[in-house]
Amino acid sequence: MTAAPRPTTCVLGRLAGGRVALCEIGGDGEPGPRQEFDEERLAEVVAGHEAAGTPRWVWSDTATWYPGLLAAGVRVERCHDLRLVHTILQHAAAVTDGAALRAATAWETGPVVPAEGRPPAATLFDVAPAAGSAVPHDLEETLAEHARQQAAIASAADPSPLRLLAAAESAGGLVAAELQAAGMPWDVVEHDRILAEQLGPRPGHGQPPARMVEVGAQVRTALGDPMLSLDSPPRVLKALRRAGIDVSSTSQWELAEHDHPVIEPLLRYKKLSRLLTANGWAWIDEWVHEGRYRPVYLPGGVVTGRWASNGGGALQIPRQLRPALRADPGWMLVGADVSQLEPRVLAAMAGDRAMADAGRGKDLYSGIVEAGVVATRAEAKVAVLGALYGSTTGDAGRLVPRLRRTFPRAMALVDEAAATGERGGTVHTWLGRTSPPPGPEWAAVQTRGGVVDATTADEERARRAGRDRGRFTRNFVVQGTAAEWALAWLADLRLRLSRIAPVPEEHAATASGPALGNRPHLAFFLHDEVIVHAPREHAEEAAQAVRDAADAAGRLLFPGSPVDFPLDLTITERSAK
Repeated sequence: MTAAPRPTTCVLGRLAGGRVALCEIGGDGEPGPRQEFDEERLAEVVAGHEAAGTPRWVWSDTATWYPGLLAAGVRVERCHDLRLVHTILQHAAAVTDGAALRAATAWETGPVVPAEGRPPAATLFDVAPAAGSAVPHDLEETLAEHARQQAAIASAADPSPLRLLAAAESAGGLVAAELQAAGMPWDVVEHDRILAEQLGPRPGHGQPPARMVEVGAQVRTALGDPMLSLDSPPRVLKALRRAGIDVSSTSQWELAEHDHPVIEPLLRYKKLSRLLTANGWAWIDEWVHEGRYRPVYLPGGVVTGRWASNGGGALQIPRQLRPALRADPGWMLVGADVSQLEPRVLAAMAGDRAMADAGRGKDLYSGIVEAGVVATRAEAKVAVLGALYGSTTGDAGRLVPRLRRTFPRAMALVDEAAATGERGGTVHTWLGRTSPPPGPEWAAVQTRGGVVDATTADEERARRAGRDRGRFTRNFVVQGTAAEWALAWLADLRLRLSRIAPVPEEHAATASGPALGNRPHLAFFLHDEVIVHAPREHAEEAAQAVRDAADAAGRLLFPGSPVDFPLDLTITERSAK
């Protein structure tokens, strides 16, 4: 029996004069002869290599190289994205010989280091620069950076997790480009219907919708200010105080605590205003073309490894607009989300069999109730979220100690991560993505709080900063590992879908593009949820691929673990969830 050919490593780089060079790297790690060609032949050359085997493409930045290939109908199976991987390795604690890599500052375009003193929830969602950042694209520097990254990974005591993370992050880059190329099937007529139902008919240019005018008039009447600008929070705040409503902001949560005739219409106006601003008719005009919404996804755009998006709010589409996500005629949407992904990841990381048993084959929160930890599912959810985010007050403060008694290994893992953060240390995810270290401002606060002549205020400021950082590191290890599980799910699912038989050209989803429109493909991703756009005759096969990929992701990251990752899966023409 003939052995399968070993995948080839193919490095792409730019040359002067609009030319491109391709260089294969052999098993000894040494680059071979160059193949030089004009930019116009790039798709042809890449397609030829893909047809001949399963090469791993090494390039500077997937967001720069891949969209043009997809537009030409060329899909690649795997790659190594130097920009994305550099971001991981430059901070990775497991890398013991990374001086050369860290000195290559031209590749430092990854997630922004959290600003000290900001709330920990905000630091978990700091976003990277826009896709396609200006990293080097020339061949010599691409080869040099690849060599630096290979050496950095090899320097780890156990390189395997970092290699897996680099492969998963790079696959995520491919998925992000394909999601933008294929787009999300979007029903503009349905979107317009929802807007008209909520806001009133589409108004003329520069005019507010009728429903907002009506509700705005109710607000002004209740406040006795017929000329009040409702789109100016400072002016609204002053008007509320004049009416005897003592609030420090116009947030929904603070307003809801007061009993006054203006509260209900004001909250309604704020809701309508958010819909109009974030996803109104201007959004349709800007983002939806030829039946597709094409957002720009940023893999690794958050310090934990979670994705972000650049414009269009792909990760914040309100539930009321989900019906506008509609399959093409003859196609279906296969939607799946993971039940309680982060708590299950925590159970797997900690090897907490009791917590694994609570969620095996069922809703984890209900399992916690059955275990006698709390009385209701709502209490179970509050307790688990409190454990993940470090809540110490209210119901969470009351319930979290019960989790410690029942699930000691899981709680010990996050408690130790929090303690490390409070001491100023860094933590890492299951595969080795490492949290940013505290900055000089944080260190200065701690130093000031520990000196002999420190004031009570200095000491309290230091304790508060320590607790804030502890909450950040507590959640970092879990959220980051959940993001790694999701990447493994996406990477495996992407390959499974590509192996489903294509449909005839007359049945293709042409708006999804020449590389993806003839077979099931990913159309949406949000942390623990995917939507696949599939021909009707392949919808069940695509659904099974989604299930199998989730099982494979669990086995890949946590081999032998009893934790399962059940899916809530639907097959429908319209995503109304």
